[in-house]
Amino acid sequence: MASLTKKELQKKYDEYKAQGLALDMTRGKPGAEQLDLSLPMLDLVTSKDYKTLAGADTRNYGGLDGIPEMKEIFKDFLEVSSTDEVIVGGNSSLTLMHDTIARAMSHGFPESKKPWGQQSKVKFLCPSPGYDRHFSVCEHFGIEMITVPMTDKGPDMDVVEKLVAEDKSIKGIWVVPKYSNPTGITCSKKTVKRLAKMTTAAKDFRIMWDNAYTVHHLSKEQDELENILEACKKEGNDERVLIYGSFSKISFAGAGVAGMGASASNINWMKAHLSMSTIGPDKINQVRHARFFKDFKGVQKHMKKHAAIIAPKFDAVIEILEKELGGKKIATWTVPKGGYFISLDVPKGTAKQVVKLASDAGVKLTAAGATFPYMKDPKDENIRIAPTLPSMGEIKLAMRVLAVCVQLAAAKK
Repeated sequence: MASLTKKELQKKYDEYKAQGLALDMTRGKPGAEQLDLSLPMLDLVTSKDYKTLAGADTRNYGGLDGIPEMKEIFKDFLEVSSTDEVIVGGNSSLTLMHDTIARAMSHGFPESKKPWGQQSKVKFLCPSPGYDRHFSVCEHFGIEMITVPMTDKGPDMDVVEKLVAEDKSIKGIWVVPKYSNPTGITCSKKTVKRLAKMTTAAKDFRIMWDNAYTVHHLSKEQDELENILEACKKEGNDERVLIYGSFSKISFAGAGVAGMGASASNINWMKAHLSMSTIGPDKINQVRHARFFKDFKGVQKHMKKHAAIIAPKFDAVIEILEKELGGKKIATWTVPKGGYFISLDVPKGTAKQVVKLASDAGVKLTAAGATFPYMKDPKDENIRIAPTLPSMGEIKLAMRVLAVCVQLAAAKK
């Protein structure tokens, strides 16, 4: 599309603004049609049928690390070799990640000379653009965040290896390894191997491997991810990685099931702490999920239904970005094979302005800077687009508004 003058862009923007729009693209929430896919699950546990396959009464206490059939599903989901390397908890993987950091701060890991919270400084590497809730966990516990660039192969490993080898106060790194939030990047085989092999000054260094989108493909062409736990074991670093995942974007966002995978010794460490805070998870919900999905193949089959719903929404976003901004040299964007987001880079120094212009016109986007530690995008250029929740009509309208905002901000700059 031919470029419009600043005056023409302003006129078009004012017309959108006058419509009194109220469109929300702030978070990666499943749409109602996606949530409906799992509704039959709610009928699978009744007042007369609520026991596990082994006959355990799910109404009572116990089962600290989850019911056996759900652990079996998570074994394959998290790609660990044994159910002894799995904990199945409540509905949120974020809770498991938060609690892992909290226990490291209060008690430390088995290799820690003293709890992280008693050390003079604790730092984490944060590949960016990245997931804002990871950064919020670090900020909540006073952990200093170090921004590491993301490449098309994952975190910039030259930077990562140098930093972790030199500084023993660097205790970990956050990684969304497959279809990352928000760039859609999948870590390469070489990146996984380097993460597993690298020398770290901190003996209690941990990779927080948030594999949130491992089955969230958008097409038949799917990325493959190397098994991180196996890679760590091969290098003699069995304790290095902690793997997380959940059914929040598979079944119900507020009532899924979350799991953690790690070496057996890491799992035993976590279970010892869990026993101080709970006598067991919601086993009735775990039975629902186990009966509905049956096994990991059932999960994969279910996710094809999700893809059929949301892939056209991603296509619509890409189509409008290409039509409205393509060839104008003012913006670039990702075309992910999976995940929940599209990452848009606008002219340097304009992301906050673009988000404000969109907000004033009735289109709410994730705050500019949210994909970086401390909400500080050093280039003020990255915007995360979340296409899953709105209807197709809302997405198309919101993207047309956003395209005008990007052009208007560029023209003013």
